[in-house]
Amino acid sequence: MTDPRSGPKIGVLVPFTNTNLEPDMVAMCPPGCTMHFARMGGYDVDEIPGSEQMAGLGASDISETLRLLSGVRPAAVLYGCTSATLTHGTAFDRDLAARIKALSGAVSLTAAGALAGAIQALGVARVGFSSPYLGEINDQAVAFLAEMGIETVLRADIGRELGNYGQGELTPSEVMELALRADGPGVEAIVLSCTDMRSVEVIERIEQATGKPVVSSNQAMIFGLMRALGLPRHAGLPGRLFDRL
Repeated sequence: MTDPRSGPKIGVLVPFTNTNLEPDMVAMCPPGCTMHFARMGGYDVDEIPGSEQMAGLGASDISETLRLLSGVRPAAVLYGCTSATLTHGTAFDRDLAARIKALSGAVSLTAAGALAGAIQALGVARVGFSSPYLGEINDQAVAFLAEMGIETVLRADIGRELGNYGQGELTPSEVMELALRADGPGVEAIVLSCTDMRSVEVIERIEQATGKPVVSSNQAMIFGLMRALGLPRHAGLPGRLFDRL
């Protein structure tokens, strides 16, 4: 019998108010791998998570958190906040991944970098972008994707200010409705950006409804992880993206 814990250990850095990243990662975890989570701060729980706050999270010092997480000797470390680096741009995102790799000795993937990489892996260049972010972060996200050669044809956001817990409290039905508002002529794939949004649960329903592939932050991190570590596809992975493994 194969030891169910004989595979790579995966470290995941999680914003401290995020309630959905961990269950998504565990649900998609490749067989034999184990997930090890560390929470990070750098933002005020009582403030609306706008561009300044999320940029502050991205710029915060994670060296001690990463030192402790590195105690499990991870094969890879995932940085689990999309907007924290979307707000800074692609150069910052690449630099953060490089710094995490240098400090941990592990393969490093950011949520934003993985999201763009997954879109590119699908071979599409025109997307519908949806998120629970405030408008300014959406502007920065569109610019981030444009730097990666990805055009945003349509954009949909939730239409109201959500606090740090509000993003995670959106229901799967609300997430699906948001995604459908980002679909239209010229859209080749639908993007659901945010590691605390319950996107993974509705990816396949959205694909069935639209006939188009869907990329979410958490799904993209698992896809990038599996590619980076050469892990085989397993049952229960949501969406057409995993056909590209």
